[in-house]
Amino acid sequence: MKTFIPKVEAAGKKWYILDLKGITLGRAAIEVANILRGKNKPIFTPHLDTGDFVIAINASQMLVSGGKQKQKLYYHFSGYPGGLKVTPYERMMQSKPSKVFSLAVRGMLPSGRLGRKQLKKLHVYADERHPHQAQKPEVWKIAES
Repeated sequence: MKTFIPKVEAAGKKWYILDLKGITLGRAAIEVANILRGKNKPIFTPHLDTGDFVIAINASQMLVSGGKQKQKLYYHFSGYPGGLKVTPYERMMQSKPSKVFSLAVRGMLPSGRLGRKQLKKLHVYADERHPHQAQKPEVWKIAES
């Protein structure tokens, strides 16, 4: 018996578009992380990049459950003494809604070279406009329960 190792080709990659309007942040991030990793394909291999590209639109209209609207915080440390910056979720959504979604997906991808490569296939936009019409993306629906 021999182990099957798939050939990863750029031509075999698909593009998906996901509308985040009214979708919960965590549920959408799980779906997108699975597409980026390739877990929705039968040829999924943990150490190879078999995933597809994702365009996420309407990031400014995502939802969070519970009291996270007021309590969730984002931390950034510069590495210097006193260099810890804390940003509340509400302010982050006003200034950089696409970064909120990217950080959520980044936390669900592997850390290291492969995870960074997979994250580059994610394109997040705050509104409906995006420059990827030429790729003819398929619409990806999330089942909201």
